[in-house]
This record gives sequence, C-alpha cells and structure tokens, in this order.
Amino acid sequence: MAVIPLSTGQQRSVDALVAARRLERVPTDERRCAAFLEQAETALADLPNVRHAQNKYNLAYDAAHDVGEAMLAAYGYRTAHGPGQHDALGRFLAAVFDTPPENAASRHYDRMRRDRNRQRYNAQPITIAAATAAAEAATVLFPAGRTRVHPVP
Repeated sequence: MAVIPLSTGQQRSVDALVAARRLERVPTDERRCAAFLEQAETALADLPNVRHAQNKYNLAYDAAHDVGEAMLAAYGYRTAHGPGQHDALGRFLAAVFDTPPENAASRHYDRMRRDRNRQRYNAQPITIAAATAAAEAATVLFPAGRTRVHPVP
C-alpha cells in the first residue's frame, strides 16, 4: 500500500497527539485500512435509503469514523486506550485532512461526535439539517481517504 506522506505540518500535528498520549504508534496495517474503507463505503451507499434523521446521522457518523480508523491504520497509529478515543480520532482526521474541502468535513466530525453523544446519552433528537450535514461531511471524507492510500500492484 502506498500512502501519500503527511506534510511537515500534518506530521507535527500528529506528533503532538502522540506526545499528548492521545495516539500510539503501531505498524501500518493495509488490511485494516482496506476493511474500514470498505465499511465506510457500504454505510455511504445506504445513506440515500435511510428515512429517519437519527439513523441517517448515525450511519454518516459511522462512515466518517471508519474513514478515520482507515487513516490511522494506513499511517501506523491507533487511539490510546481509555476515554476520549473518538475525540482523538477526530483530531487525527483534522490533522490529516487540513486543506479544503476536506478540512471542513474533518472539523465537522467533532460536532458530529458531540451531537451523537447528546443523542445517545441525553435522548436529544437529531434534526434533518444535522443529518444532512453529517452525510455531506462523510461523503467528502471517504474519497479524500481513498485518495490518500493506493494499492501497490
């Protein structure tokens, strides 16, 4: 697997996450990367068929999260054990996807995470607008992730 190298600024941001013990260095894992990208693609394919905002939102969140997991595997990182793993993944997404239009989508992941927690733990309803924005963010992140990794023939 060939991966587009991180820029100096991207690497600095990722190194800061490692130094803060939010991420850990691990061997790259091509199969894990491919599996998470496949899961994201499957989730995105189902988005047009989902009728309820909450379900659309959760599916979009899962797809965006899967892109993050794929990028972690591709670059040789994992979130550190303990609380805040989804937050760390979001910070990693923001470090890797730092140029338009992906940077807006990667930053939106954090809002998705917070909204999902409110929905999941406080029964706060998800609006149609929020579900649409989540679907748009995930739809931007997936091809951006796919572009960063290339199978080696």
